[in-house]
Amino acid sequence: MIAKIFLSLRPADLLNVVFLLFLTAVTTVFHEKVKSSETLILIYSGLILIQVLLILFRERGSAIRLVYDLVFPTVCILFIFDSLEGIVHFINPRDIDPLLIRLDYLLFNGYPTIMMEKIIFPVLTDILQIAYSSYYFLPVTLGLVLRMKRDEPAFDRSLFLIMLCFYLSYLGYMLMPALGPRYTMNHLQTRELEGFIAAMPIQELLNRLEGVKRDAFPSGHTGIALTVLYLAFRFEKRLYWIFLPCVAALIFSTVYCRYHYVVDVIAGILLFFITLLLGEALYGYRAKRVDLSR
Repeated sequence: MIAKIFLSLRPADLLNVVFLLFLTAVTTVFHEKVKSSETLILIYSGLILIQVLLILFRERGSAIRLVYDLVFPTVCILFIFDSLEGIVHFINPRDIDPLLIRLDYLLFNGYPTIMMEKIIFPVLTDILQIAYSSYYFLPVTLGLVLRMKRDEPAFDRSLFLIMLCFYLSYLGYMLMPALGPRYTMNHLQTRELEGFIAAMPIQELLNRLEGVKRDAFPSGHTGIALTVLYLAFRFEKRLYWIFLPCVAALIFSTVYCRYHYVVDVIAGILLFFITLLLGEALYGYRAKRVDLSR
């Protein structure tokens, strides 16, 4: 009976519930260290309850279906990401920034964010800061397009792989917390990242929204952007050609805008491949189990 219930769930739904249960367990085990542990457990439990209700009532109208397909997964990812500020540093207080800085230096015989000061230009800073922020819109745009096409298999697979990439990156933050060069290398920078119009307002907004999550390693921006690009190439070629320059600029911006070390970006590329290999294997395994259960 339980196996049939699990098999009836959309892979993304099952992944979401499992990850929320994992975070609930971690928060419970480390409740004496975790900031506002009772509040976090309440949030995770509430998200699971909403997920269950949406699964039960997803066919009760187009508005509910939209919330189920797009709105709730987006909100859930954002809530979970925001909650990491109260978890990561309290369960794993040792940042790995010194190691990442050394690795960058070994690769380039210098510090990349400082070396990039030679090419700083206000218009370029504006463009790359906008590109960096496109990370928040790329997955949603792909989801909307696939949903408008009513390509449910492509949508379900894309949602699962994107959520898996997000949650694997969150595990990375918990296991290997790092602040990133904008904090650790700031005292060595000799030039400020100044733009004409967009850069500073976007930076200030992101700083307020994201806070200090210790979310540098791996680069989730890189992993998610590449995953979305791959899915666009697979399911919506026209969107792929629009995304391609955005993703290229986004990945470059992670270092130029001082959010990530280069090794974070390399780890983000590995995250993308791990997401594909693991995600496709899990998705295929579930598909076989569903076929066998019929």
